[in-house]
Amino acid sequence: MNKPLLAAISSLAIAGVGAAPAVAAPHSAPHSAKAAAVTVNFAGTVSLSNCSGSVIRFPGSADSDPALVLTNGHCLETGFPAPGEVITGQSSSRSFGLLNASGSRVGTLRANQVVYSTMTDTDVTIYRTTTTYAAIRSTYGISPLTVQDTHPVAGTAIKVVSGYWKRTYSCDVDGFVYRLKEGDWTWKDSVRYTSSCNTIGGTSGSPVIDTATGKVVAVNNTGNEDGERCTENNPCEVDESGNVTVRQGINYAEETYNIPACFTTGNKLNLAASGCTLPKP
Repeated sequence: MNKPLLAAISSLAIAGVGAAPAVAAPHSAPHSAKAAAVTVNFAGTVSLSNCSGSVIRFPGSADSDPALVLTNGHCLETGFPAPGEVITGQSSSRSFGLLNASGSRVGTLRANQVVYSTMTDTDVTIYRTTTTYAAIRSTYGISPLTVQDTHPVAGTAIKVVSGYWKRTYSCDVDGFVYRLKEGDWTWKDSVRYTSSCNTIGGTSGSPVIDTATGKVVAVNNTGNEDGERCTENNPCEVDESGNVTVRQGINYAEETYNIPACFTTGNKLNLAASGCTLPKP
């Protein structure tokens, strides 16, 4: 993982099968000129004690809704969720440093609940804060980032924006990974970056932003640091046939397009909602 700094991490390993080139993934962009880029900066991103994150809204969110913060499941303050574990409605008082466009900290947001957290199939934590989008905009002049509700596309120009390091990484979506295995965890349909997004520890939870739309298409979470096979900090790609590919120095993110369908009026989580495919407790 792009591990959270200062986090206690146990040594984990998993057995693999024969290495082979990864199968090309779908969702490829047509061969046409890319859309003009929007300005992507730090506005709406946050710094956590050990990770990065962002203030997010969904297409159906209202200004009066409680603001949500997105980061990784492995950034949860109570420790890594176990494989198969899904946490909902857990009390939290975690604080987040809110950044403006230039990366300066302009205020502090505070959580009152872990709305959803898991490291199964994906690697996300969503916090509910004690304030609304309207109040954040009124006080700080900062709007949330909108989560795109359609699958990302290969070839898309993206930026990974780290509130912890106040640093951005620019690259493209290289493709998608059928299964990404790291230690005891397995993630589905992960985003693979091209090599210039060389993210590091502390960038965990950073929003991955489509530079053509300014929308969040994934959340940054891991990379193969040492060339090892399917071990912690060294994820491996597994295709539909079980073939394993190791790409040292390549980094990854988990898609977020499937999250909006699980939230209803008032930014309330409803895992039984039509179209919601997030893992359930």
